[in-house]
Amino acid sequence: MGKELDLLNGSIARTLFRLSLPNLFAVCCLLLFQLTDAFFISRLGTEPLAAFGLTLAPTLMTISIALGLGTGMAVQLGRLLGQGRRREAEQFCSHGLLLALLVISVVGAVGCLTIDPMFRLLGASESLLPMVREYMLVWYLGAAFMVLPIVGNQAIRATGNTLTPALVTGIVALLNALLDPLFIFGFGPVPAFGLQGAAIATVLAWMVAFVVAGAMLLRRHRLLARPCRRRLRPHWQVQLHIARPATLSYLLNPLANAVIIALLARIDTHAVAAFGAANRIESLLIIGVTALCGALAPFMAQNLGAGQSARANRALMGSIHVILLLQLAVYLVLWPNIDALAGLFATDPQTHSYLSQYLLWVPLGYGALAIVIMMVVAYNAQRQPMRALLLSVARVAALLPLAWLATRLGGAQGLFLAMAVINLVFGLYCYRLARQRRQQGQGTAMPAGYLSELPGP
Repeated sequence: MGKELDLLNGSIARTLFRLSLPNLFAVCCLLLFQLTDAFFISRLGTEPLAAFGLTLAPTLMTISIALGLGTGMAVQLGRLLGQGRRREAEQFCSHGLLLALLVISVVGAVGCLTIDPMFRLLGASESLLPMVREYMLVWYLGAAFMVLPIVGNQAIRATGNTLTPALVTGIVALLNALLDPLFIFGFGPVPAFGLQGAAIATVLAWMVAFVVAGAMLLRRHRLLARPCRRRLRPHWQVQLHIARPATLSYLLNPLANAVIIALLARIDTHAVAAFGAANRIESLLIIGVTALCGALAPFMAQNLGAGQSARANRALMGSIHVILLLQLAVYLVLWPNIDALAGLFATDPQTHSYLSQYLLWVPLGYGALAIVIMMVVAYNAQRQPMRALLLSVARVAALLPLAWLATRLGGAQGLFLAMAVINLVFGLYCYRLARQRRQQGQGTAMPAGYLSELPGP
C-alpha cells in the first residue's frame, strides 16, 4: 500500500507542507506539458498558434468534467477514510472510476460530431477550421484515456498520498515533451503532422499513463474492488451529489474562456494566439496555488469527516495567508521580465504585444483568484457544493458583461484589465467569508450514519 500521511493529527502547517511538495512536482510536470505544446506550436507560425488557442476552451471543458467527477469521488472518499471505512472507500473508488470512464467516453463521441459548429461559434475562420478539426478529432478520440490519470489521481490524493499522483503526472509530461517535436515536425519515418501532432503526442502520453495509473490503483494502493451491482447506483448518486455542481463550477472557467476567445477573435487573430499562450504561462504563475489547493482538499475532507472542523478552518485561513504572500512575490519577479517571457512564446510582434499586455495586468489578480479557488475547495470539502457553484457562477456572471464592455472601450488590453479587477473584487469577498468561518468555527462533519442505508456487498 502506498505511503499515506496522518491528516487528523500533528501540525497543520507541517502536514500541508508535506502534502504540497509532491503536488508542486505534479504541477511542474503539468506546466511542462502545457508549455511544451505552446512552445513547439508557436514555431509553426501565428495561425497554428491561434488554432491551438481556439482549442483551449473545449479541451478544458472535457477535462473539467473529469475533474468534477474526481472531486465528487475524492470528497466522499476522504470522508470515508476519515471515518476508518477503508473497505467502503475501495468499492466507492471503483464505482466512481467506472462512472467517469462512461461519461468521458460519451463526451468524446459528442465532441467528435460537433467540432465544426462549435468552433464556428467560437469565431474560428475558415482558414483555421481544418487545423482545429485535425487536432480536436484526435484529442476527442483519446479523451477516455485521461480518466484514470485525472480521476484516479484525485482518489489517491484523498488518502493523503500525493506522491503517486505526482509520479503519474510526471510520466504524462515527460512523454508529451519527448513526443511533441517528433510528431509536430516529424523525424525519420514519422511524418510531420503539424498541429495535429501535438494531439497525437498528448493521447499517446495519456495511454501510457492510463496503464500506469491503473496498475498503481490496483496493486500498490489497493483502491479498487470488484463492482457490486446493488451498491453501484447508490454510490453514483452520492458521487454525483458533489460532482454535478463541482463539474458545473469547473466548467465555468472554460465557458468564460470561450466567450473571451470569441471577443478576442473579433479583434485580431494575434490576440487569440496571445491568449492561448497566456493561459499556458498562467500555469507557471499560479503553480503554488495549484499545489496548495491539492493538499488542502484531502486535508479538509478527512478532518471534516472526523468532526475536526476547527482544524480544517484553521488550515484554510493559513493557506490563504501563505498564498497571498507567494503571489505577491511572483508578480514582483514577473514584472521586470514580462517582455522576455512573452518573447519565448510569441515570435510575431503583434502577438508579443498582446501577450505582454496580458502578463502586465491579469497576474495582478492571481492572489485574489487563489482565495476564490480555496473557498470553492473548502465548500466542496464541507459537502456544500451548491455554495461553491454559486460563488463560481457569480464571478463569471460579473466578468462576462464587464469583459464585453471593456473590449468595446479598450480593446484587448481593456479586457485583460477587467479580468484583474473582477478577481480582486471576488478575492476580497472570499477573504471576508474565510475570516467569518474561522471566527464562527463553522464546518460540517459527516453524520456518523451517512451511507448506512446502502446495501451490503
